[in-house]
This record gives sequence, structure tokens and C-alpha cells, in this order.
Amino acid sequence: MTAPVGLIANPASGKDIRRLIAHGSVFDNNEKVNIIRRILRALDAFGVRDVLAMPDVFGLVVRAVDQAATSVRVHLVDIEVDNSARDSVTAARVMAAEGACCIVTIGGDGTNRVVSKGCGTVPLVPISTGTNNVFPTMVEGTLAGIAAAALALGVESVRQHAVAQVPRLEVYRNRGLADIALVDVVVYDERFVASRAIWKPQKMRTLVLARAPVGAIGASAIAAFLPEAVSLEGQGLWLELGAPGRVVMAPIAPGLIAPVFVRSFELLGIGERRPLVSAPGVIALDGERELPILEGDHLEVGLSPEGPYVVDIERAVREAVKAGMFVNSAYWDG
Repeated sequence: MTAPVGLIANPASGKDIRRLIAHGSVFDNNEKVNIIRRILRALDAFGVRDVLAMPDVFGLVVRAVDQAATSVRVHLVDIEVDNSARDSVTAARVMAAEGACCIVTIGGDGTNRVVSKGCGTVPLVPISTGTNNVFPTMVEGTLAGIAAAALALGVESVRQHAVAQVPRLEVYRNRGLADIALVDVVVYDERFVASRAIWKPQKMRTLVLARAPVGAIGASAIAAFLPEAVSLEGQGLWLELGAPGRVVMAPIAPGLIAPVFVRSFELLGIGERRPLVSAPGVIALDGERELPILEGDHLEVGLSPEGPYVVDIERAVREAVKAGMFVNSAYWDG
């Protein structure tokens, strides 16, 4: 008997305006179907029989099931689909309630941000198909499926050594929690949400980061490409942007490297919360404009330890190898 695996595929990921103003990869829905198919085949190979999947208007999972030819039973969770971020939040909440051992996500930073609002303590197995992919991993779906199978089969060393809780950023408006981000919060000098994506560095005023790994694309690269940030992995960062300041050449979108003025650079500790300068503009969360700043708003951003649990896919596969999962049928024969 194995635990069910959750699956949330965002049909909108990898398609925003940054394909026009930069050179972002296009992950069309056919490729997402292929990724899902490979996940299902990996789960099937190790005897995982039940998957809880989010329904969507494009029928990604249904199409993958038709093509995969596996013994996996895919159950579409019973939610009202409105083709918005709400679908992912609600689906994750249902999957957690129904005992999913993990949730495989197919999307970018924004997809994982909304899934994390509903998944509770269920760990995420994030596969990158977005634009800015600091949080999810660019990984073959087969390996992600193997990592998910190891959790479904109860390989204890995988849960002990390949699953960890990560911090998140919390945005407070007038002392109430307004929203969260997994990677970055940006105060952006625009009045409207509009196309949502951000790509003009001269409009970025404040940048707050939960993580800034070298190799990142997007706003987090502004900090990651500063010499003093290289050794600060695992800490939050607070940057004030704009001239005068040091000029950092940063890849703020795929194929788009731009000079950015950095006026100041400070650490942000776990549990620390600071006020944002309240001025006309919008707040972008993980690369997408989400919250208009209203006149009279008192805004704060803090770094919380209460982010989602995440599976390190490479480490999970390594632990599964050490546990004998690939040579010992006892894991799936009971």
C-alpha cells in the first residue's frame, strides 16, 4: 500500500510577456503533457497506484493519462475550476486533506507560491516550466517521479535527508498578512498590475529576497551577482535600488542582461520584519505584480521560517539508491 502523490500542473506557466520582451523558453501545453506522462510512468514503475491531480481547462492530466498507458489511477480532485491561481491553492488544500505524501508541481516561481498557500506540511516536488525559476528545479520529469515514488513508498531516509522546510517572505499591509513570496518581493514603480511581469530595472525601488542563489534569473539575480552575496546562501537580503549606487549587470529575464543601480545591501534575519517606503506603485511577488500600493498603506515585509517543505530531487534519488529501492522489490510488494 502506497500513499497517493499529488500533481498540480499550471497550464499558464511559461507563457507570459517575457517571451516577447526577452527570450524566455516557451513550455507549451504539449510539453507539459509529456512531462506528466513521464512522471506517471516513473510512479507506475515503482508500484505507486494513486495520483491526486488538479483538473484544468486544457485537460493536461487527462491527455497525459490517455497517452501514458500505466496502471496508475489518476483521481481529479473535486474543485470548481475558474482558471485562476485559486485553482492551485484549493487543489493543494484538498490533496493535503486526502493524505498526499507530496505534491509534484509543474510551473515556475509563481506556481509554487500559490501552491504553498494550500499544501500545509505536504512537501513540494517542483519541476520548472516557468520564466523565473529560482524555486523549482529544471529537472527531467522521470527523476521527479522517482523522487515522488520514494516518498509514496515510505523510504524513510528520503524524508529525513531530502525534505526540508524553506523560509518565505511575508508582506503585511496595515499589520495584517496580505500575501507571501517564496523568492522575492519588489516595490515596482507602476500604478497598475497590467501584464503582471516585471522586467524594467529602472522601475524597481526596493528588493527583498528570501534566497539569491548564483545562477538565478530575475530580480534575485541583482543580489546574487553582488560579490558580498556569494557566501550568504540561506539568509534574507534587503536592497534599495536606484541611482546613485553601484551598477550591477544582472540577468533580470532570460536573455535580458541589464545594468541595475544598487544603493544599499543589508541582511534580513529570520523573524525580522521591516517597513517598506509607502509610495504609489505595486508590489510584485516572485516576479509578478500582485498588490497595488494604496494611499495611506503601512507596509512591512518579513522573513518567516514557515515556508513550504521542499524535496531536493537529486538528494532524494541518491537516498533511494542507498536504501536499495532500485534493487529490492520489498518496497512495492509490501
